[in-house]
Amino acid sequence: MMSIPMEIITDDAELTRAGFHWRENLGVLALACTPIEQEGFPNAFSTRLGGVSPMPEDALNLAGFNDDSAENIYENRRRFLKLFPGDWTLAACWQVHGTDVRVIKSLEDANPSPGALGETIHCDALTTNASRILLAVKTADCVPVILADSRTGAIAAVHAGWRGTLSTIVQNTLERMSKEYDTQARDVRAAIGPAALPCCYEVGQDVISAFQQKFPASEHLFNPTREGHALVDLQRANREQLIESGVAIERIHTAPLCTMCRNDLFFSYRKEKRLRGRVGRLMAAIGRR
Repeated sequence: MMSIPMEIITDDAELTRAGFHWRENLGVLALACTPIEQEGFPNAFSTRLGGVSPMPEDALNLAGFNDDSAENIYENRRRFLKLFPGDWTLAACWQVHGTDVRVIKSLEDANPSPGALGETIHCDALTTNASRILLAVKTADCVPVILADSRTGAIAAVHAGWRGTLSTIVQNTLERMSKEYDTQARDVRAAIGPAALPCCYEVGQDVISAFQQKFPASEHLFNPTREGHALVDLQRANREQLIESGVAIERIHTAPLCTMCRNDLFFSYRKEKRLRGRVGRLMAAIGRR
């Protein structure tokens, strides 16, 4: 039985149509992509519910060691991992809004610095074909993307902020999966998780100009608001990059949840940094059985 008050959860029918369902264990609530799970890849997009961090209370902060204690974060990660039955090793990275893709070949690669505070390897995407490794990226408004190739068993987790989206990190990740594991885009299923959506995510002229310069046909991604500013749709941008790479439209699932609108469910850097001075981090994780 779910112990989370149902009134805080968005329309289940809409989520089902999008290809997602809720997963809950002892108060920890996460979103999972149903078709990816059905193909043998456990996955979860965390919420802020069910943890121990004072952000402001009982928050499931899964990273951000400058804003929370290590004890809180590791306890929250322990709780989050209980959503995945069995023994798993968590593999994450120190994200830098770049385009590097980390290849993880073994359990030893997954945790190369035991005892270190947080992650030590810099990258913004991870890929593996090894079982019992959970690839995870951290977000708090940026777009999380998970990828699964049912033919080869290869998986990936991608962190795509506006810089990563501009640099086509999802396409870079697919190319790396192809090189390492012979992944073909037509075999890939993708889930785009909760992020700051175009109802709320306003950017300035620097971002608008950068996209216009690299993608001359990107005008549809922006909705002008005031002089030199516009709302941007990064979920759509990443979805279009997946399609351009050859992933079938029907194999891309997009969560209809805005981290800024639903600050009761998710952390939002843009909202909370200004209000509280510190922000928790969500995780998007995928593994192979």
